[in-house]
Amino acid sequence: MNLNKEHLMTRDKFEKIAEEVLNSLPEIFGNKIDNVHIVVEDYPDEEETKQTRSSRTTLLGLYQGVPLTHRGTWYGVNPTTPDKISLYKNNIESVCRSDEEVYERIREVLFHEIGHYFGMNELQIRRAMSNF
Repeated sequence: MNLNKEHLMTRDKFEKIAEEVLNSLPEIFGNKIDNVHIVVEDYPDEEETKQTRSSRTTLLGLYQGVPLTHRGTWYGVNPTTPDKISLYKNNIESVCRSDEEVYERIREVLFHEIGHYFGMNELQIRRAMSNF
């Protein structure tokens, strides 16, 4: 099956994989994730591509919010909009050739964006991901 030519995975299945990956996080991380909304979208919008200096078809995921390391005592005093992690379904599928590759790529992208939530930079994220 070649997913990079035909998007054969349903949105429901893609979302279930993302949920499964999120639930597979070690408790030390999973218990600390709060006020984060994870969404599946086909592609990033124009604002997101400008923000990341990426193209519409190459961005696989994006974290938007206030990382834990930047939250002060003020955070949550007033109603706070949830942070957002976007997974771009069509872009992820375009670089995969099987459901197994989609699963692994979702895992990689979600862990990467969660790293940003925890305030990690790109090097720290790569080091942390090598332990999983």
